[in-house]
Amino acid sequence: MITRFALLLLCFIMFPNQIFAGSMLKLPILPSPERYGSVLMEVPAEKKISSVVFAHWLHRTKYTCRVCHYELGFSMKVNDTPIVCNKGKMNGEYCASCHNGKTSFGPQDDLGADNCERCHNTNASLRWEDFQNLQTRLPKTKFGNQIDWTKALDEKMIEPKDSLSGKTQKLANINKNLTLSAEMVGISPSIFPHQTHEKWLDCSNCHPELFNIKKKTTESLRMANMIQGRSCGICHLRVAFPLDDCKRCHPGMRLF
Repeated sequence: MITRFALLLLCFIMFPNQIFAGSMLKLPILPSPERYGSVLMEVPAEKKISSVVFAHWLHRTKYTCRVCHYELGFSMKVNDTPIVCNKGKMNGEYCASCHNGKTSFGPQDDLGADNCERCHNTNASLRWEDFQNLQTRLPKTKFGNQIDWTKALDEKMIEPKDSLSGKTQKLANINKNLTLSAEMVGISPSIFPHQTHEKWLDCSNCHPELFNIKKKTTESLRMANMIQGRSCGICHLRVAFPLDDCKRCHPGMRLF
């Protein structure tokens, strides 16, 4: 008969990252792959209309993060952007920059009927087939929505625009990786690749609000704070690959 210790040891061998992350760090339970990265954009209760569920995976193949979080002015923090919907018109800003009936569907369909429910419908069925087709053709990973977006970008399997103007942004090309010592004993350093992040983001998305430019001066750069959605956790908790994927940041990490 297998002992409890032997069963635990077997689980550690088969699922080391999940066991460590779940037991030691108390990370939040991840949603299913097709729901990972979906953000609930709440509306005031008195509006009597459903909130909007924004699916990052759906937009990520077409645009880099900087388009929404730099050009269009969306805050990196959920529900921190003062959007006034006005039946989808938004004065031509935010979502309406693309959802204008030209780039993508607009506030009204071709017959003049309102398209409100296409966004304001938390009970709408997910685009299962679209997601499954995307997941099938792109590089796989074990965490988040199980798509390796960085690899897909590097291998040009997706070619998202990084500007609505159509002009490619000049990269800073900071090739040097930052090595960040871990605060927990026995955990290898975290390696931060600037070049990987600048392919998706603008420098101002992270600096100086999330991270100070000066080294070793960002107090929130700790796992306990990340789990609360601060510093790296603002993306790597619910949108970019999750903190559960320990070795993605700590490549030298060994659990035994």
